[in-house]
Amino acid sequence: MTMQWSPNSWRAKKAKHIPHYQDEEELNDVLFKIAKYPPLVFAGEARMLENKLAEVSNGKAFLLQGGDCAESFSDFHPDNIRDSFKVILQMAVVLTFGAACPIVKVGRIAGQFAKPRSQDIEKIDDIELESYKGDIINGIEFNEASRNPNPQRLFQAYNQSAATLNLLRAFSQGGFANLHKIHQWNLSFVEHDKAEKFKQMSKRIDECLAFMNACGINDKNVRQLYETDFFTSHEALLLPYEEALTRIDSTTGKWYDVSAHMLWVGDRTRQFDGAHIEFVKGIGNPIGIKIGPSINIEELLKIIDIINPDNTAGRISLICRMGADKIMTKLPNVLKSVKKEGKKVVWTCDPMHGNTIKSNSGYKTRPLTNIISEIQQFFQ
Repeated sequence: MTMQWSPNSWRAKKAKHIPHYQDEEELNDVLFKIAKYPPLVFAGEARMLENKLAEVSNGKAFLLQGGDCAESFSDFHPDNIRDSFKVILQMAVVLTFGAACPIVKVGRIAGQFAKPRSQDIEKIDDIELESYKGDIINGIEFNEASRNPNPQRLFQAYNQSAATLNLLRAFSQGGFANLHKIHQWNLSFVEHDKAEKFKQMSKRIDECLAFMNACGINDKNVRQLYETDFFTSHEALLLPYEEALTRIDSTTGKWYDVSAHMLWVGDRTRQFDGAHIEFVKGIGNPIGIKIGPSINIEELLKIIDIINPDNTAGRISLICRMGADKIMTKLPNVLKSVKKEGKKVVWTCDPMHGNTIKSNSGYKTRPLTNIISEIQQFFQ
């Protein structure tokens, strides 16, 4: 007998990378309160994103998704939000001109606070503590009080997400995203000596804007020149938090996770019979699936069928994070198999997380040459 889906049906499945809280009663009290908080996004916005991603899936648009690996409480500042948004806008203008198609802009922001870790325990000298798993779960400081998962952090994550979204909405709709302004930022960038090759493109964009203005097409009468649509996303890792923010949409009767427009399941938690796939299959948001070099094609096809049984375009994005040294041996077979089965998906390249190495200092880093190489190979 098939189990009926509900926001908490994931609890009957095996859940990886969910922290253990010492005080379950405190956790449940926090979740009960968050479940009564206002939605961070609206279901209609998530449907709008799905429609735009359907255009990407059909080759009529391009997806640009970017942001922090993990947001932090300590770096929370309006300037940081502005700068992240600004970079995505600048990239989108260049891509729009170069690809001659709409760019769907999705930020990895306003909720990306949790991190899956390869090791549950971190050891320094003779001291062993729980690994840092993102500010929504515990603190980065290496002491017991900081590293113990703290339910109160969920409140701060919600509040910071709400404030970030408020500012992003103002930026995207209030004139900050004016196309002429963004182009001026890019003109300032190409004045740098190493940006010589972009000057010709900037000149052509200048000419196009001047021509459009001469024809009466400008930011005073065309919305797309004055404001933009911007969407948020994060990994659906901390399922108790995501469950608390899952609501029924009054217009469609469907469930939506109102913590973000788009959610994704990570490479470490995408087991087809696991808790994370169980959770995302029942929400109406667009869903991303991270696929690394360990992906099993049969399991991937099963996951796609579970999440998107109607094969709806825009519902699923496959986020490839193979690594520069593996992408050409792994991705082609995945791509051929998915296409052969007629699955409608968005193909996305994550050139960061498959290229992580540990430096001599012990810190994780990613060589820029490998990042660029994986992007180039992805498009070949």
